[in-house]
Amino acid sequence: MMLRMTGVGDITICPMSDADLDEVLAIEAVSYPKPWTREHFLDELNSPFASPLVALDGEGRVAGYLCPMLLLDEAQILNVAVRPDLRSHGLGRLLIESLLDDYRNRGASVLSLEVRVSNEPARILYRKLGFTETGRRPKYYENGEDAILMEYIFDQPGDGDAV
Repeated sequence: MMLRMTGVGDITICPMSDADLDEVLAIEAVSYPKPWTREHFLDELNSPFASPLVALDGEGRVAGYLCPMLLLDEAQILNVAVRPDLRSHGLGRLLIESLLDDYRNRGASVLSLEVRVSNEPARILYRKLGFTETGRRPKYYENGEDAILMEYIFDQPGDGDAV
C-alpha cells in the first residue's frame, strides 16, 4: 500500500523482512529503554502467528514498524515505533489503521496492547482509533511504570442488522 503523507512524502506499508532489521533495530534502540534484540525480531519474522510490518519512506528507508500477532480471532500489538524525525506526522496512525483493516478482513474480534502510563500521545492516538482502556498492569515496565491495557473490538458481521 502506497500513500502520500503531508510533511513525510510517499509511504509504503509492507511486510517486514530480514533486510529491514538494521534500520528497525536503530529505531528500536532510540525508542525504548530495553529494546528488542535482532533475535526477537527474527522470531517475529519466523512466527506463523506474527505479521510484522514496516513503513518505508520515499527513499526506501524504514520510517516505522509494527509487530502484531493474530491467534485464532485474538490479536495483539507487541511493538510499534516510528523514526524520531518522523514522529507526530501520522505515521503511527497509518500503521495501526493498516493493521486494523488487515485484521478485520482476517476475522479478528479483538486487538489488545499495553502502553506506558506516561505515553499520553500514544494513548490519545489509540483512543481516537477506537481503543478503550480496559485495565492496568502495575509495575509492568523495567522502571516500575504501570502499563495501561487497551482493546479494540472489531465490528462483527451482522452487528446492527435487523432480525
